[in-house]
Amino acid sequence: MGAMDVQLESTAVQHGQAKINVEEHALVSLLSDEKYATEKTEDVDSDDYEKLEEGIMQYGCAHYRRRCRIRAPCCNEIFDCRHCHNETKNSIKIDAVKRHELPRHEVQQVICSLCGTEQEVRQVCISCGVCMGKYFCEVCKLFDDDVSKQQYHCNGCGICRIGGKENFFHCSKCGCCYSIVLKNSHACVEGAMHHDCPICFEYLFESTNDVSVLPCGHTIHVKCLREMEEHCQFACPLCSKSVCDMSKAWERLDEELATISDTCDNKMVRILCNDCGATSEVQFHLIAHKCQKCKSYNTRQI
Repeated sequence: MGAMDVQLESTAVQHGQAKINVEEHALVSLLSDEKYATEKTEDVDSDDYEKLEEGIMQYGCAHYRRRCRIRAPCCNEIFDCRHCHNETKNSIKIDAVKRHELPRHEVQQVICSLCGTEQEVRQVCISCGVCMGKYFCEVCKLFDDDVSKQQYHCNGCGICRIGGKENFFHCSKCGCCYSIVLKNSHACVEGAMHHDCPICFEYLFESTNDVSVLPCGHTIHVKCLREMEEHCQFACPLCSKSVCDMSKAWERLDEELATISDTCDNKMVRILCNDCGATSEVQFHLIAHKCQKCKSYNTRQI
């Protein structure tokens, strides 16, 4: 079984290499895709509709297309989004004592990008009537005009994710949204996403970078996993289980070891298999030891 990728808005977990990241009424965007056409023709006249749409996809930052900025409740400064705040205020260039991140759920004030009016968090500006985000979550205080991300709010995660709600389920034990194709097949690990990447140490649960779920159930950034593979490291950094199907590699190693003479024919050693957990007593070899149960060479002497 290979590694399974995940993308977060914070992201949700999805199978394969494809990218993957409360009350119901509070989570539905005023102009969500499924209601968009009806509201345009029935509930909103043409002038109001044009006003709601004014400036769409023209404002925002590198992280979001949106028509508002936020006032950070922690430092009272104005930023395009929480990521912009964190990049500025949680940088290594800032005094360690003053570093902090913005608590997304505590945002109270937003500033309309079109008219500059500061107001309480809401989707439509009280002054100019523009829709400040086609997708809007009142819980996360999230605004985004780019609804192609298929944002949705997960009650279990407590945050918004991307990829379409119908494509994911929330695993209570792992504490994250996973692709529906993994519902009965993934290895559950308590709080699998609620820790740092074992390579770069970024907190995975809220990471905006793609994440892979390994066959053992542990999680790691896709880019970090690829760097491991480039350096011929194919074992999970946390539990040492193989991160992919290594059977072909073990067959090639069988062939190579058969050509190498061993001067320790009579020496036996006990080994532990990192993949299946079995212990065996095998003939000592200078290069590698093979598990007698699953035939893996991912073993160690005990």
